Amino acid sequence: MSTSLSTSGSTYGRPPIAGPADVGPQALCAREPRVPAERLVAEMVPPPRFDSVRFDTYNPDDTQPSQAEAVTVLGGFAAGLGGSHASGSGRRRWFARTPKNTAPAAPRGVYLDGGYGVGKTHLLASLWHATPAEPALKAFGTFVELTNLVGALGFQQTVQTLGGHRLLCIDEFELDDPGDTVLVSSLLSRLVEQGVALAATSNTLPGKLGEGRFAAADFLREIQGLSAHFRPLRIDGQDYRHRGLPEAPAPFSDEQVTKAAYATEGASLDDFPGLLEHLARVHPSRYGALTDGISAVCLTDVGPVPDQSTALRLVVLADRLYDREIPVLASGVPFDRLFSEEMLNGGYRKKYFRAISRLTALARDAKPLVSQ
Repeated sequence: MSTSLSTSGSTYGRPPIAGPADVGPQALCAREPRVPAERLVAEMVPPPRFDSVRFDTYNPDDTQPSQAEAVTVLGGFAAGLGGSHASGSGRRRWFARTPKNTAPAAPRGVYLDGGYGVGKTHLLASLWHATPAEPALKAFGTFVELTNLVGALGFQQTVQTLGGHRLLCIDEFELDDPGDTVLVSSLLSRLVEQGVALAATSNTLPGKLGEGRFAAADFLREIQGLSAHFRPLRIDGQDYRHRGLPEAPAPFSDEQVTKAAYATEGASLDDFPGLLEHLARVHPSRYGALTDGISAVCLTDVGPVPDQSTALRLVVLADRLYDREIPVLASGVPFDRLFSEEMLNGGYRKKYFRAISRLTALARDAKPLVSQ
């Protein structure tokens, strides 16, 4: 399995081998990754940042009982997924199997709802690790990655590929348009019929999916169908990424960012407006591959994002950078000024706040790259 990364002057393999620092930084804008469908399937595992997380490494806030409760509930959920797949005999299931064409007696999944930064992805990845099944029988991906998988494989092939799984974990569950609503509703219904257990995270309760994004009333039947698959589990608390930590560093100068990029092996260096234009030419399913082999992302001239389509692409890139723990060093405006007030008050506000939170954490990680 491989991913080609074509550039204007050379071709990178996966991962590209970074040269010495004096060669100069790479440019994300020069990369055009080609991602085969089989890689999309193989990479449906918790991202590198969550390789080692477990329930016992989750640090619940003592003032928020819902966090400790979530650990207990999810631990029981994982234990109940032992044994053979639902289609086998002698199975031990957390959810009762129901005949086809019969409404389930209880939801077949858990839905972790809460604000950004309360550890939902940590818990979801811990559930994946704790479920007693081979990795090939468990899938983990973001909502965007799941819809991209359907686009790459086709609906029926995706059902066949995931239908034999014991667990499907969906991070950052969002419904942004009617097409995704119908697509995901149909996909999850088919997978539930085949005995696949579901777990998801989001900032929106399942009965409220789609609010503020499109005419949700027109798709109420599909949205209610999605909600029926999940037992909501509320997780309260503040953003752990900023709990007790110093404020993120202010943006650096163009000169400081450029100097750090040349001094850091494997770093990339891009002009922010140019990167935003490049993201429009790369499918979001390839944003992870776009960062293959990159040790740090250095950006100059960061400024407010001009429109919502661009903003949503930036959100996906921020998620992939955060998953891969890639520091982000920037000049220009602070990350909390990327999105306009209109965006922050609109239907995608929770996505934008998550991106701000994650980019702020990565900016903090990048501070040591600048020579003092």
